[in-house]
Amino acid sequence: LKTTAEFINSNLESKVYYVSMGGFDTHANQANRQNRLLKTYSESIEVFINDLKQNDTFKDTLVLTFSEFGRRVQQNAAGGTDHGAANNVFIMGENLKKKGFYNEAPNLSQLDKNGDLIYTIDFRSIYATILDEWLQVDATSILNKSFEKLRFI
Repeated sequence: LKTTAEFINSNLESKVYYVSMGGFDTHANQANRQNRLLKTYSESIEVFINDLKQNDTFKDTLVLTFSEFGRRVQQNAAGGTDHGAANNVFIMGENLKKKGFYNEAPNLSQLDKNGDLIYTIDFRSIYATILDEWLQVDATSILNKSFEKLRFI
């Protein structure tokens, strides 16, 4: 993230930067690993955003944090969780129209037939919104389908 902040603060013309953090595939000993990983994530994002704010570039930056898969609600025998459905997506930006949560909290007593959370927002709506409203490109041509736009940008 330090290098990405340097690129953004240098006003490079790149529109998108991708940074990844592994280790979240927690099939065993999830509690300890999640605590460590989420602490690292939280502290890193805080430093990153503070760096952008100090350089007056956060106002022109949108941060999207996602995982490629959700986790099961029920813990497995190894003290972890297996791949599931639904997931959290974090969007951070100084000029968001609405800050905070966009969906209801998951209902842990109403799961799908596999025992997974039921999502309330299709992630493709998030991508479509960012493509159209932030990057100003045609989301339908990129996603090969039209998706509902959200009102966060």
